[in-house]
Amino acid sequence: VQLQASGGGLVQTGGSLRLSCIVSGIDLERYAVAWFRQAPGKQREDVSCSTHGDGATYYRDSVEGRFTFTRDNPKNIVYLQMNNLNAEDTAVYFCAVDKYAACGIGPSIWDYWGQGTLVTVSS
Repeated sequence: VQLQASGGGLVQTGGSLRLSCIVSGIDLERYAVAWFRQAPGKQREDVSCSTHGDGATYYRDSVEGRFTFTRDNPKNIVYLQMNNLNAEDTAVYFCAVDKYAACGIGPSIWDYWGQGTLVTVSS
C-alpha cells in the first residue's frame, strides 16, 4: 500500500490550498481515510476523516466550515480543500488509510501513511 500526498505550500492568511493523496495497492472504497497534521513541537492530530461504511465525513472543530474532504474511490484519490487558512493551520499534513479504523480515535491505529506535505500559512 502506498500513499502519496501533495499540494502543500506557502500561502498567506485567508488563502486556500488543495491537498491530494493518491492511494495505490488497495480498493479505497473499502477503507477509512483520514487527514492528520503535525505542527512543530506538537502531537499529530486528526483533521478530517471519512469512514468506509456509511461514508460519513468528520472534521475537527477548528477546521469545520473551512476544510472540505472529498474522496474519489474509483480513482483512489482523496482531497482536502482548505480555505480561509490561518497561522494555526501551519503543519505537515499526512493522509492515512486503514481498513478498520474509526474516526476521532487518534493516529496510532492507522496502518498506512503518506509521506506528508508541508503547509505554511504566513501572516
